[in-house]
Amino acid sequence: MDEFSRVIRLPPYQYLHVLDTNCNVTRVLSGPQTYTRQDHEKIVSGPNPMVIVPPQSYVVIENPVVRNADGIVVVDTYGQAKLRHGEREIRVATAFPDPFPLYAGEIVVGNVQKLKVLDANSALRIRANRDFDAHAAGDEWLFLGPATYIPRIEEDVVGTITASVIKKNQALKLRAEKKCVDCFNVPRDAGEEWLVRHPGTYLPRVDESVLGVLTATILTDKTSIYLRALRTFKDVYNVQRKAGEEWLVTSKMAETHVQDVHEEIISHVPITTLTSRQYCVVLDPVVNGVQQLGTREIRRGETSFFLQPGERLEAGIQDVCILADDEAVLLQATESFQDGDEHRAAGVKWMVYGPCEYVPRIEVTVLETRKAIPLDKNEGIYVRDTKTGKVRAETGRTYMLQPTEELWEKKLPDEVEELLQQDSYVEAGGGARGAWARDPTRVVTFEVPHNAAIQIYDYSSTRSRIMFGPTLVMLSPEEQFTVMKLSGDVPKRVKVIRTLCLQLGPDFMRDQITVETSDHARLRLTIAYNWHFQVPTDRSGESAAKIFSVRDFTGDACKTLASRIRGAVAVETFDHFHKHSARIIRTSIFGIDEATGEPQTQFVFSSNNLVVTNVDIQSAEPVDAQTRDSLQKSVQLAIEITTKSQEAKAKAVAMKEDEEAKGLLVTQQLENQTEAEKARKRLVELSAQCAAVEAEGAAVASAKARAQAAEIEAQAAVTQAQLRVQALQIEHDAQMRRLESEHALQLEHAQRLAQLELQKKRELVTMEADQFQRMVDALGQQTLVDMARAGPDAQAKMLAGLGLQGYLLTDGKSPVNLLSTAQDLIRNITKAE
Repeated sequence: MDEFSRVIRLPPYQYLHVLDTNCNVTRVLSGPQTYTRQDHEKIVSGPNPMVIVPPQSYVVIENPVVRNADGIVVVDTYGQAKLRHGEREIRVATAFPDPFPLYAGEIVVGNVQKLKVLDANSALRIRANRDFDAHAAGDEWLFLGPATYIPRIEEDVVGTITASVIKKNQALKLRAEKKCVDCFNVPRDAGEEWLVRHPGTYLPRVDESVLGVLTATILTDKTSIYLRALRTFKDVYNVQRKAGEEWLVTSKMAETHVQDVHEEIISHVPITTLTSRQYCVVLDPVVNGVQQLGTREIRRGETSFFLQPGERLEAGIQDVCILADDEAVLLQATESFQDGDEHRAAGVKWMVYGPCEYVPRIEVTVLETRKAIPLDKNEGIYVRDTKTGKVRAETGRTYMLQPTEELWEKKLPDEVEELLQQDSYVEAGGGARGAWARDPTRVVTFEVPHNAAIQIYDYSSTRSRIMFGPTLVMLSPEEQFTVMKLSGDVPKRVKVIRTLCLQLGPDFMRDQITVETSDHARLRLTIAYNWHFQVPTDRSGESAAKIFSVRDFTGDACKTLASRIRGAVAVETFDHFHKHSARIIRTSIFGIDEATGEPQTQFVFSSNNLVVTNVDIQSAEPVDAQTRDSLQKSVQLAIEITTKSQEAKAKAVAMKEDEEAKGLLVTQQLENQTEAEKARKRLVELSAQCAAVEAEGAAVASAKARAQAAEIEAQAAVTQAQLRVQALQIEHDAQMRRLESEHALQLEHAQRLAQLELQKKRELVTMEADQFQRMVDALGQQTLVDMARAGPDAQAKMLAGLGLQGYLLTDGKSPVNLLSTAQDLIRNITKAE
């Protein structure tokens, strides 16, 4: 709008500020109007739209005008509207329903804002920014819903608080920010925490803060809670708890438990259940609410219990010792006690034999359960007496260890263990190695094979005994096997063969030696010796033990025989030895029989009765290369001559066999052609028969298929018709059941409505009768009598006071005169008096 226009037309809901330059006063003009500006007037602002505050809204005005009690703007002596400079005013739609202009100096702060609407479970936290009414600056309080909050200049909204929902089996944990009184009128100190357990909604107060919602622990017959008090307090079960006290909460005390702020949950304790065949030992048991430290208590099933705080099980739940007739339990007394008629001193051991069920006492420790060990005549165990230390072997009978006895483990050298394992492996048929493990408490047994001997040394008597096979050797606790370490391989090496038993032979051994002839030809001989041991018939005495006098009889025998052979070969030339090697070697070993002049048949080692009965030269190879080549050439020439003669003979035989084969081949060809023609004829006949059978089968199969198809279609149609009838029957039955259900529900609904209506009528009648009775009782009998004596006017007032227009007693059969109802009522009351 042009500032210099004279005529100004203000539309509705617009205003402008006009300054009178004569008196320097600004006034407000509101539309609708037509304004003619004077020369001494000046338009300061406008036209501007008026401020509109919609419903449920407000606007903040800075430097508002001053209004009197009637809401009229106060002006000064010059006609200028007075302002509250530096102040603000909140204008809401209820106080300013119509649009309003702004006076000179008034400023709208921000935009029009909506009022905050609070529901029933929320509130605003308000803080006073200045002193007003009963509030001091800094005070805080809550504005509770449901309501609409109208802001004030003196108040600041700190935040919105929403009510916490406390469900069943839940509790709300609160903390006091400063000293206050809670909703239950209980004084709370700053920092104190407590619980609100009542289900529903809870709106915390201004001095309270919500720490969280605690969920209750559901207690069953099989679980409980182990709690500890953080400080001295009285719990929810009205029991005084001291700081550090521990206790259990079970299902007998409550179905659910919410952890209190002064409690901490140590653990969830499961129920301990013992069957009729179980027991347990409880350490530091609680007896009559007092814990007996350092004591033990035995509990046997059938029973169930929770371990109290401080109680613990010794070795867990144990099974009752059920002893068979071949079992016993070894016991030891931990302290002296009277066991029936017998006194048991501390440390004493004894056994309880089956068959029975045994539950140990508190003063008794179960060391082990023993079972009778059945032993065959070839089995045994080593038993050690713990008092004397003596070890013996029990064999051939079922044996139960005595209280002062224990099984003794016999240690064997590692090489003996290895040899026993090898023998076990061989006897088992060569199974997986490492599967055999010897029980050290069992008597060591060894099966001496046929024609073998074994030497066993007794350390207690320092004597040896010889056992000849076949037999079973069982070692006593003081005996050990004698390990034989013999030379082996070709040529011989010491300690190659290790064995427990000595083979008596006959057997053979091989050796490889190097000899040199008189013409200095060196030969490598591989020789096998047949040998056996010469054992007396009775196999006893020193003669039987003589065979073990030489430990390495193979090595010593081979060395002795090799030295004899070298001496005999050393005086012979190579050609003579090559032609007569067998005789020379046998003569060197066995010697010459003076009677016959022939080599003897055996050589005996007198030290251990070893007899060499034969010698076999398996190979003789020159050590020198030139000698070996000459010998090889002569051998090759002999082989070549023999080979050529065999080739000529083989060619003649081959030619003869070739001609015979050709004749047989021609004959066989003719026979094959004849058989082929016969087979072809048979094939044609069979083909014709197959074609006829195939045609006949196809016709029969087609006819049967059509007949079966027709039959299947007919059966399908019948089945469909039956299923359709069944479906209709099912639908009809379902419809009937639905109608019956609807009728039953309608009938039940009608009956319940009738019952409700009848109950309602009865309650109304009862209420009316009670009301009348209370009114009569309130007036009293004397009052009614006085009123009756006061006359008809008093009767009318009495009826009016009772709230009755009239009163009638009738049985519903005889006619009633209503004119005398009041008199009859008063007369009945008088008679009752």
